[in-house]
Amino acid sequence: MPEDEEQERNQTYGLISLVFWGLIVFWLYRTTNNILSPAFIITTLAIIPLAYFTYLVVSYVPKDENESRLHGLKPALRYIPVIKKPEGHVSFKMKMIWDFVILVLYFVLTNVAIFGLDQQRTLDLFSEFRAVMAGASGSIMHLGIGPIVTASIIMQLFAGAKIIKLDLTKEEDKAVYQSTQKLLVIIMIFVEAIPQVYGYLVPDSGFIQALDAISPGNGRFLAQLLIVLQLFAGSYLVFLMDEVVSKWGLGSGISLFIAAGVAQAIVVGTFNWEPMKGSTIPAGCIPKTIYYLTHLSAPQMANGGFERMFLSYPNPIIALIGTTTIFLIVAYFQSTRVELPLAHERARGARGRYPINLIYASNIPVILMSALLANISMFALLFWTNPAFKSWPIVGHNWMLGIYKPGQTRASGGLAWYLTRPRGVGDWLLPLVYPSRYLAGTGHAWIAVLVKVIVYLSIMILGSVIFARFWIETTNMGPKAIAENIQRSGMQIPGFRRDPRVLEKVLQRYIPAVTDFSGAFVGALAAGANMIGTVGNTSGTGVLLAVGIMIQMYEAMGREQMMEMHPMLRQFFGKEG
Repeated sequence: MPEDEEQERNQTYGLISLVFWGLIVFWLYRTTNNILSPAFIITTLAIIPLAYFTYLVVSYVPKDENESRLHGLKPALRYIPVIKKPEGHVSFKMKMIWDFVILVLYFVLTNVAIFGLDQQRTLDLFSEFRAVMAGASGSIMHLGIGPIVTASIIMQLFAGAKIIKLDLTKEEDKAVYQSTQKLLVIIMIFVEAIPQVYGYLVPDSGFIQALDAISPGNGRFLAQLLIVLQLFAGSYLVFLMDEVVSKWGLGSGISLFIAAGVAQAIVVGTFNWEPMKGSTIPAGCIPKTIYYLTHLSAPQMANGGFERMFLSYPNPIIALIGTTTIFLIVAYFQSTRVELPLAHERARGARGRYPINLIYASNIPVILMSALLANISMFALLFWTNPAFKSWPIVGHNWMLGIYKPGQTRASGGLAWYLTRPRGVGDWLLPLVYPSRYLAGTGHAWIAVLVKVIVYLSIMILGSVIFARFWIETTNMGPKAIAENIQRSGMQIPGFRRDPRVLEKVLQRYIPAVTDFSGAFVGALAAGANMIGTVGNTSGTGVLLAVGIMIQMYEAMGREQMMEMHPMLRQFFGKEG
């Protein structure tokens, strides 16, 4: 960020914030009762930057009642490492090269295992959302895009609810918003990494012994600390790679990573010949089908063989059909749009159209919704099983939040169970049709399964609509911002006065309605795909995202090639000169 002018501060409020953090440090000291213990030293070092950020926000005196206190963070925000924007136009060829290099680096990092981790005893808290999180369990990319998306959710909710007073149509406020989000990403990396390390990412016993030899009695703590630092390094690399793609490449790094991970999972889920754990049956959909047809007799097929081949998890035939269906539906609706006629004010006869896609908010709402559900699932598991969280009043080991069986990361009861995605028809349809057979020993009645289906569908649809609205407003895709862009390009709607306010009223007829529809549509489609089932345990959300991302990438490539041939088009698309 650029150099800032001297900021006015209320030192009384700043002192109060520092006293607050000082009391927390004192409480930690009384808890550990050892000022030289590694736990106290590391925790205190983590609190120091939080205290500084709090001081900057609380002590800042806004210039007027409409200015956000987040402007007080400017002295700290300008030191956050960022990827510099290109000074001129980046050619289409170079953008594709950057995309390819970053994608190769992403796959390399997903195969770099966390040093000192006991892979056999590790539990993946994001196993149900692994495809959407764009990471790899047990690698330094274990957290994937989780911290980035979670920070985006928090900022959008705060901006949408007007808790933070930032006008994103102003360049200065938009810069503060983006820089604050980057700071929040760093904080969220530690928020998601530390709880996972303390109880689920288990250090190797040999690694602990080696560290004990260096610092007697502190081996486990140091091992956990090193794992946290590795997770931070991997997650921050993901963040920087996303910025490289966004500024130097084509599309979004997050979208690129999601599409790559989902595509890999679909291929493996369809063609994998390796047997399932504890079985001789291949795990892939096609090999499993061939195995059943060649190894089971007609009576065996009739007595459960067809059910296992067509409906049973993992990778049944119905999942392959569901995956293919989602591809076709998304491809069709992605190309459906409302087109507003435009005419140039000076070049008579020059006409064009402004397309408003039916899936206007793109696939962003389901990314945010999936990340939100993933965090709910993670914290529900932490409160149920983690020794540090189980003792918390009200929420600690509370069955209403979520019940988990030992060694499982998928909820078996409580709120988290109702929000857990179904893994195909075997999770809900068969229990509803044959409750005595499929619900025996689960502790659930058929009515509970029916309520779960209704709750899950409702949450996915309503949540996606809300996030679609927030996304449109925070990315300048609302009627006002689009009207101003059209005005600046010299275009207007024929038959209407050339005035941004008139354009805004016309766009108000379409954009809010299309935004709500697109949010509800992608939410329902993702939830419906989860209920049908998908190959590779990618989830309906993952397949939906992958298809949408690939279509958008194809369209972006077409636009870039057009702009290479006709540089004047860059002005209309708002690209660099």
